[in-house]
Amino acid sequence: MRKTIPALMVIGACFIATAQAQNVDWQKIDETLGRKPNVADDVHRYGFPRTDLSVILDGVPIKPGLALGGWVAFKPAHGGAMVMGDLVLLETEVNPVMAKMIANGLAITAVHNHLLRASPATFYMHIAGHGDPIKLASAIHGALAESKTPLTGAAPANPAPAIDLDTAKLDQIIGVKGQGNGGIYQFNVKRRDPITEDGMPLTPVGALGVATAINFQPTGGGKAAITGDFVLTSDEVNPVIAALRTHGIEVTALHSHMLDEQPRLFFMHFWANDDAIKLAEGLRAALDKTASTKG
Repeated sequence: MRKTIPALMVIGACFIATAQAQNVDWQKIDETLGRKPNVADDVHRYGFPRTDLSVILDGVPIKPGLALGGWVAFKPAHGGAMVMGDLVLLETEVNPVMAKMIANGLAITAVHNHLLRASPATFYMHIAGHGDPIKLASAIHGALAESKTPLTGAAPANPAPAIDLDTAKLDQIIGVKGQGNGGIYQFNVKRRDPITEDGMPLTPVGALGVATAINFQPTGGGKAAITGDFVLTSDEVNPVIAALRTHGIEVTALHSHMLDEQPRLFFMHFWANDDAIKLAEGLRAALDKTASTKG
C-alpha cells in the first residue's frame, strides 16, 4: 500500500523550504565545491562531468553529457538542506569514495551500471544527505577527491559543438522541447504524479533527477547514440521494456536510485545507435506506457 502525504504537510514543507532558502550561503557552497551551479527554483545543481575519461561503447566515443555527467543537487529543507546526487566513478574508485561518504555522514542509496560493454566500465553512485549544507558540500568534495573526478569547474566550450540532428522533429516526436548541452541533445520528461521523499516534494523534478532523461549524441548521417533513464512505477516497468525492445532499443539496467520516495520508483537505462528519428519514435512509444507529460 502506498503512503499518502496530507496536502497540508506538503504545503508546509514547501513553505519551510522557501524560508530556509533565505538562509543558505550559496556562495560558500559554490566555493567549497569549486564550481557554479545551475539554479532551478530553490534547487542548486552542481555538475561533476567526467571530462577526464575516454569511454568507448560500440565504437562510439561517449561525450560527458551523454552518460558521464555526475551531479549533486541541494534543496533547502528544515534543518539546513537536503542533498542528492549521482556520481560517475571507475570500478577502482567506488570503495574509496564510498568510505569517505559514509565517514562524513552521507548515505549511499544505490551503486550500479548504466551502460553495457563500455570501456572503461563506469559505475554510478547515488548519494543522499540532510543537514548543514556547507558540511555536506565539504563531505562530497572530500569524497570525490578519492577519485580522479575533476574538482575544478572547467569553462564551457565556446562555441558549443553543433548538433547535427533534426532537433525540431525530435521535439515533435518526444513531445517536449529539448536543449543542447556540449554536443548532446537532451530531454527531461516530467511525470504527471507528484513525487515526494520524507514528505518533501521533489521539485523541480529535472534538477533532482526524477524526470525521465533522454540524451541524443549525433554519430553521423542522421544517426544518434541514445541513452538516459526512464522514471517508472512498478506497473510501468515491463510495458516500457517491451516497447523499447520492440523498437530496437537495448535495456541496459533496471534499479532504484532512492530509498524513501513515494510513489516507489524504478529507473530504466537504455542504449541504441541508429537513425535518430526512428529511435525517437521508439522512445515515444515507451513514454506512452508511462504517466509522463507532453508539452
